[in-house]
Amino acid sequence: MEDTRILVTGSNGQIGTELILELRRIYGRDAVIASDIREPKENTGPFEILDIQDYARVRDLIGDHRITQVYHLAALLSSKGEENPRFTWSLNFDAYLQLLFASSQLKIERIFFPSTIGIYGPSTPKLNTPQNASFIPSTVYGISKLSAELWNEYMRNKFGLDIRGLRFPGVISHKVRPHGGTTDFAVEIFFDALEKAHYVCYLEADTRLPMLYMPDVLKGSIQLMMAERDALSTAMAYNISGFSLSPAKLYEEIKKYIPDLTIEYKPDHRQKIANSWTETIDDSTARKDWSWNPEFDMEAMVRDMLEKMQSDR
Repeated sequence: MEDTRILVTGSNGQIGTELILELRRIYGRDAVIASDIREPKENTGPFEILDIQDYARVRDLIGDHRITQVYHLAALLSSKGEENPRFTWSLNFDAYLQLLFASSQLKIERIFFPSTIGIYGPSTPKLNTPQNASFIPSTVYGISKLSAELWNEYMRNKFGLDIRGLRFPGVISHKVRPHGGTTDFAVEIFFDALEKAHYVCYLEADTRLPMLYMPDVLKGSIQLMMAERDALSTAMAYNISGFSLSPAKLYEEIKKYIPDLTIEYKPDHRQKIANSWTETIDDSTARKDWSWNPEFDMEAMVRDMLEKMQSDR
């Protein structure tokens, strides 16, 4: 661990903002280099401006900081990505492919890759979606992530590159209000509940989707990166999940703590995307290979979210 030097791309995002803090707690402040296209609101350690599409800059940062591991979080999400599919492909896939080849040439020890339930589609079983199934994604975000997963497996088999991935469901956290995702309602409702006791939801009330609370996101990501390589059966990405919920179910649980909360439903273009995704996930392969086990169910998440958000106010 003393020789570990980590580069986190897209560190200003929902996951990166909290991941860099946890990595610095484990490895030390100066061992974790955060990077993004803009300066962070709060600088908690070494930071570099980085456009992940700048291949030369990526190589220079890896060399200059003697990077041994990369957590690659830079990406455009599902809803936002549909506004400019060609750019989304360039950012999510082309830039990542460059990173893979640079990592192979520069002898990076491990790469963390966040995939998504967005790789699922109409042919994928919606209940207990298995690790391996028919994936026909409906967004360029999902297409880019599935393509990257296939390259992960290729680069592992062809060049021995150690790539570890997770197919994240909706991620719930209190530090950053997300933008551009189809599952963002599960975070937005908390902010609006506390600010105005009313939420306008862009999905139908009974749209059920899998979710994961941020403490389990951090736990799963780091646990996977610390696992023995020989125990891992895939380089594509592991199914991972905590619980499933619908806007109506989440609303009723939050209302137990905020009785005045009201909600209305005005489905928009994201409804079609959500309809193509799964409802529940079989993550037994992750549980078997590296002992994955989430700590939070929906009720515990709501209680913890409200406690933390109210203490931050």
